[in-house]
Amino acid sequence: MRIRDLYSLLLIVIVAGVALFINFAPSQNFLGRDVRFRLGLDLQGGIQVLLRTTSATATKDEVETAAGVIERRVNGLGVGETVVQLAGSDRIIVELPGVDNPEQAVETLRGTGRLEFIDSQGQYIPDGTVVRTTGDPNPAKLTSTNPITGTNTVTNTAASGPIYQSITDGKDLDTSAVQPSFSQGGTLGSRPAVSFSFKGNSATSLAQFTAANVGKPMCIILDSEVVSCPVINAALTDGSGVIETNSNTDRDRILNQLKYGALPIPLEVETSRTVTATLGQASVRTSIVAGFAGLIVVALFMVLFYRLPGFLAALALMIYAAISFAIYRLIPITLTLPGIAGFILSIGLAVDANVLIFARLREEYRRGRDIRTSLELGFQESWPAIRDSSASTLITSIVLFLFGNSFGVSIIKGFAITLGLGIVISLFTAIVVTRTFLRLAAPVFSEQNAWLFGIDRRTPPSTEPPTTAEAM
Repeated sequence: MRIRDLYSLLLIVIVAGVALFINFAPSQNFLGRDVRFRLGLDLQGGIQVLLRTTSATATKDEVETAAGVIERRVNGLGVGETVVQLAGSDRIIVELPGVDNPEQAVETLRGTGRLEFIDSQGQYIPDGTVVRTTGDPNPAKLTSTNPITGTNTVTNTAASGPIYQSITDGKDLDTSAVQPSFSQGGTLGSRPAVSFSFKGNSATSLAQFTAANVGKPMCIILDSEVVSCPVINAALTDGSGVIETNSNTDRDRILNQLKYGALPIPLEVETSRTVTATLGQASVRTSIVAGFAGLIVVALFMVLFYRLPGFLAALALMIYAAISFAIYRLIPITLTLPGIAGFILSIGLAVDANVLIFARLREEYRRGRDIRTSLELGFQESWPAIRDSSASTLITSIVLFLFGNSFGVSIIKGFAITLGLGIVISLFTAIVVTRTFLRLAAPVFSEQNAWLFGIDRRTPPSTEPPTTAEAM
């Protein structure tokens, strides 16, 4: 037994052990990562939202940028299996599997995330009021501003009412400083809040305004809606402060919109529908049964036709499945029905390499070579075919992934990912795992138990010159 084979066996045991631990860990946690299976919309249900831009001048680049902002926002909500894809030139489809709060998710999606601080003319404006602002912190001169008097009421519409001077906007917002917080003190005690910090000119403008208006209210506007109108207690000399909210839900929504950036274009929800998980649960059960049935049938085929090598290949196939599921959990990969189909297909592809190797092993042994030389030649001579077939399938998977990514077809992406990963993992199990197992089993071989290896000698010992494998 060569020391290299022992090292290979140790590597296999470690990899298989880690994979099994990830798959069966009770805590569903590995090195601080959530390793639960992530199911797509077709398997666990959720909501699908179609967003449409309300800007007639929106460009394709702006729509693509908006899609990126939306994806970061929903990921910030903890929905890591989202699908965000373009639909035409002015629409974005968002799929949110298993969301706990659909209303909050929709609000997070459609809000542009435009932050402003305004001069409320010394008056308090109720939370939730929609107002008009200059939008420019440094306008030349306002021609249509009407300060609020004590008897004025602010209408809940942006189409009428006074235009308020913007003190600063969100262009200089330091997104890395946007964090969840709690306000301290006050008659209501601590409340959920969002801490923020401005940089550059915005920090200077905010410091100057707050220093000159201590004791007066300053309203904080998000997407033209008042979220807070606190009284200035002291100058914000460093450009930092907090936005008080009424609930954790409101805080999380505002935090998400500010932290992951403003949308470059306004969006509205065109349609929103809930997808039930009833069909998905049945599909998961059926797919699991199909996957295990495929593994068992392939394993039986290998054992019946190739005996001990087939059994070792079946064992390698189980390791292949364990590694595949562990990688699905770690990356993580969102499992959809097409993705599961890609895995089931990859089971058959994982056996192809072993079939080529075993067929070549039989052929070399029947030529009169000893079992170890036949084994090495089997791998050596089969490698070009294994390499080329795996490369062609991998290229196909990459093309499918790029196609699905370009056209927003998530089901094709899921299929391509699981199929491509299956090819890479199958190379490891065939070239490393199966080869190591066979090398360790070779010393027990003899003429009397040749049937155990599914081979028999039909020609006299070879008189051909030694090959590279024989000389090793």
